[in-house]
Amino acid sequence: MHSPLAALLLRHQSIFHQVVRFNPLADRLASLDLSGTGTDLPPGIAEDLPAFCRHMEQLRKDRAATYLLGGYGELRSMYNRSPLFEDGREPRRLHLGTDIWAPAGTPVFAFSGGMVHSIAYNGDFGDYGATLILLHQLEGTSFYTLYGHISKKDIQQVSPGQYLSHGQEIAHFGEPSENGQWPPHLHFQVIADLGGRSGDYPGVCKYSERDQWLENCPDPDCILQLNKFLDNG
Repeated sequence: MHSPLAALLLRHQSIFHQVVRFNPLADRLASLDLSGTGTDLPPGIAEDLPAFCRHMEQLRKDRAATYLLGGYGELRSMYNRSPLFEDGREPRRLHLGTDIWAPAGTPVFAFSGGMVHSIAYNGDFGDYGATLILLHQLEGTSFYTLYGHISKKDIQQVSPGQYLSHGQEIAHFGEPSENGQWPPHLHFQVIADLGGRSGDYPGVCKYSERDQWLENCPDPDCILQLNKFLDNG
């Protein structure tokens, strides 16, 4: 069942701008399974950043894909690479956004007009690195989008309260040195209620708490509209 925010977004899909450039007639999307139960993530590779980066880029090339895509609601063992995701008896392992994997410098666009709610550099190992959160309104409903693992220069060029326009280029995929030590990708997350947070919001939750977190963070494909183009062959 869709959350109220998901239903709202689905009603307005036709007016949304692409978050990343994608021409379905010329470009290819390939799905990516980082749950650790498949073959896309060899054991132990996430702990070796240079090898992880080479592996992800080689996967993209092998699949002749413009982007590798996936991750929403995915249970991922690879977060054991960082103490950031350890939380008492139950670590955080369930991913709450969609990851789009492509080379550093890939441009990111505003799907809709919005105000810069907050920016931050979350620099801990395994964190978002440079982070941008936008505030949007539709039919009188406020909600947020989070852009994680972007370039540090992107958050140096905007300020809280600044309005960003529909279709405006707002960010770029960051290098590992500025994106929390990950292979280049965009973490895109939709959030109904930030809970008073600023410049940060969990992108991974405990599996036992999945229902409440997924309700507050509906499937980003409501905005991205990319899953229908996935080539799983």
